[in-house]
Amino acid sequence: MDLSKSKALFERAKNYIPGGVNSPVRAFKSVGGHPIFIKSAKGAYLQDVNDNYFIDLINSWGPMILGHGLEMIKEAVYEAVSNSPSYGAPTEREVLMAELITSMIPSVEKVRMVNSGTEATMAAIRVARGYTKREKIIKFEGCYHGHGDSFLIAAGSGAITMGEPDSPGVTHGVAKDTLTAPYNDLEAVSLIIDANEGQIAAIIIEPVVGNMGCVLPQHGFLAGLRKLCDQHGIVLIFDEVMTGFRLSKGGAQELFDIKPDLTTLGKIIGGGLPVGAYGGKREIMDMVSPQGPIYQAGTLSGNPVAMAAGLAMLNFLNQNPGVYVQIQKSTQTIVEGFKENQKQLGIELTINHIGSMFTLFFTNHQVLNFEDAKTSDIPKFGQYFHQMLAKGIYLAPSQYESLFVSSQIGDLEIEKIVTANKNSLEAIFSS
Repeated sequence: MDLSKSKALFERAKNYIPGGVNSPVRAFKSVGGHPIFIKSAKGAYLQDVNDNYFIDLINSWGPMILGHGLEMIKEAVYEAVSNSPSYGAPTEREVLMAELITSMIPSVEKVRMVNSGTEATMAAIRVARGYTKREKIIKFEGCYHGHGDSFLIAAGSGAITMGEPDSPGVTHGVAKDTLTAPYNDLEAVSLIIDANEGQIAAIIIEPVVGNMGCVLPQHGFLAGLRKLCDQHGIVLIFDEVMTGFRLSKGGAQELFDIKPDLTTLGKIIGGGLPVGAYGGKREIMDMVSPQGPIYQAGTLSGNPVAMAAGLAMLNFLNQNPGVYVQIQKSTQTIVEGFKENQKQLGIELTINHIGSMFTLFFTNHQVLNFEDAKTSDIPKFGQYFHQMLAKGIYLAPSQYESLFVSSQIGDLEIEKIVTANKNSLEAIFSS
């Protein structure tokens, strides 16, 4: 496979962009080699600058649930752009989007549009702190909530220790207010709350994790968090930037029947354009300026082009719930094919999956949290990634990411994916 143009572009990019990319995982550091530069995409396929085609199992990290190049999205964008790409003033589309989101996610009574998932989670934490008049938050090891300072905190040496900055530039002052717990460990969360009684403003969590690979909540874990938050006056925040409108019309919270106090959203609500949102209980959201004292603003918030694309996407999903049945069936077929491949080859690896999200972990351990995920054989995953890429399958270039299936993945693509998986595993484990 000729990747010469991508390699040349990467070398040029490194002269002007830190690391040659505008988001670290794109650099292929964890799998080796250089990134693939994409020229276009249509349906289930990406086309790179060398005119290679790949079946896409990233789908822009989730939002392209209906595949690439949808005419209804393009038409909505063209119409919006023709009137001007930005006003910095209210538009009807913002109202329509707010009405649609609140109708699809019952826990969201009011919603504020922002420009990214990171912006949404940063604002949600600020609102939770302002509402509770407390400063500390609890997050979970391996859960990613964007690059806000409060979230770039490593785990301490024990369940009730303060966090340590995970990136230069994050101060110890910020880190001391972020406490970390292992995912799926309700007892650890309870210990942290008891050790910091009356000081915890919020617990923020990916209800289904996508950023240590796909990791599911164990039975009773989310319900237990809800109960603890109710008992201690803590704001429960579900970060559904990945899962919102993907796992169901109402996101993971509908699937597990748990109502958080605040929800953060992104990706799909822009139809692939940059966008985010946070929303929740009326009494909490009424604390946000200009109605309340908690300040948050943005010139491009509710951007007319992003709102137009997002409305086209969400209206379609709202009116066509059969899409979820279809993509869940496709994902199930892929996962079953992968498991059959392992059985035939005598290989034992772990696959986590829910709805249209899944991860193949290169470990034979059950993966319930980040420590489990870290038992994966990263070098072997890197080999697997490049084997799959050579066979025309585009995976996330990191073991610690979920894969996402779109409605454009049909029987032909499923067969290609499953066959590539078998051949790739055979090449790796027979060598």
